[in-house]
Amino acid sequence: MDYLIKGATLPSGERADIGVAGGVFATVGRAAAGSTGNAQVVDADGLIALPGLVDPHTHLREPGREDSETVRSGSRAAAAGGYTCVHAMANTYPVADTAGVVEQVWRLGRDAGYVEVRPVGAVSVGLEGRHLAELAAMARSAAQVRVFSDDGMCVWDPVLMRRALEYVKGIDAVVAQHAQEPRLTEGAQMHEGLVSSQVGLTGWPAVAEESIIARDVLLAEHVGSRLHVCHVSTAGAVEIIRWAKARGIAVTAEVTPHHLLLTDEQARTYDPVYKVNPPLRAAEDVEAVRAALADGAIDVVGTDHAPHPREAKDCEWQAAAFGMTGLETALPIVHQLMVETGRMGWADVAQAMSHRPARIGRVGGQGRPIAVGESANLTLFDPSARWRVVPEQLETASGNTPVAGRELHGRTVATFYAGRPTVLDGKVV
Repeated sequence: MDYLIKGATLPSGERADIGVAGGVFATVGRAAAGSTGNAQVVDADGLIALPGLVDPHTHLREPGREDSETVRSGSRAAAAGGYTCVHAMANTYPVADTAGVVEQVWRLGRDAGYVEVRPVGAVSVGLEGRHLAELAAMARSAAQVRVFSDDGMCVWDPVLMRRALEYVKGIDAVVAQHAQEPRLTEGAQMHEGLVSSQVGLTGWPAVAEESIIARDVLLAEHVGSRLHVCHVSTAGAVEIIRWAKARGIAVTAEVTPHHLLLTDEQARTYDPVYKVNPPLRAAEDVEAVRAALADGAIDVVGTDHAPHPREAKDCEWQAAAFGMTGLETALPIVHQLMVETGRMGWADVAQAMSHRPARIGRVGGQGRPIAVGESANLTLFDPSARWRVVPEQLETASGNTPVAGRELHGRTVATFYAGRPTVLDGKVV
């Protein structure tokens, strides 16, 4: 064996020794202790062993915005957060709307070697919402794209959205929609509600998200195709998704850590670190998405990791960019909000942050159980750790984290990607 991970607690609650050899799990169970050979021993007493995390929604910015993040720095951040696979969104410069660009991103991820980087292809050429991008060519490329999204922009044209859903059906792919009706959000700066009226910022109504989701689940039903809803943030959106699932429509949905944690009250600070798309919502919306994640109406947690250079956030609110980082803090936030409160167990976390996102993205070898013969993608998490978030100490190239200065509960101690450690003793290798 190459590594022997001793005394870890599996998502089921069972304690086990986990042997890793040749990139796969060689042994799982107490019997592993008798055959260590020259294996490097990792003491996992008190640690939770999860299948490597899979993020369905990451912005790595490369090519074109390397001042915010690179594939390498974002991959290091992902590994530090316990991820072994991330889906890199298409809003790069140039846009990832051709086989050439998605292959470039895929190769950058492969060469970095910290996580599996799965490029997301654009739905429309240039994210302009007018013409379908070359979906089949991206699907057939070395990157094997199976998720298409104009994230950052909504596929607002119902005809184009219908065509996209029809197209991906034939290549076993999914359209991931950024649900934002553009006419209802012109000039919007934050959630429309009491706080927006009091602080004087243009409001972003919940119906702008909900109306697109309602339209798209009906289109998905009509076409018989798969739809994934990005960063669900309102109680109304949750109810539409519940209705669609009860009807048998093939819809999945994600929620971000920041929409689980924060409310629009943060806008009272006028600190642009809290400016995000979709915006932080009211307390009742936060409770709705927490409940939906707990009961499975919302399938997965997606970070929507959106790094920006300092000048894009160190300015007045109206001029600031939308977005927050999240790869390195997602699992501790989910642990603190959902596990410590008893709303989810570790098996539920494994489903929401590994198994389901891998299935949605059709990523073979990721999101698999910790079992003999499976690819050794593994996260070791210390739920007892307490740490204060210092942006300068994070692996991401950008410091626009909304939890700067907060104490979080739990931290990734080790990450193994295809049997090779990318994080040991809490440090990126």
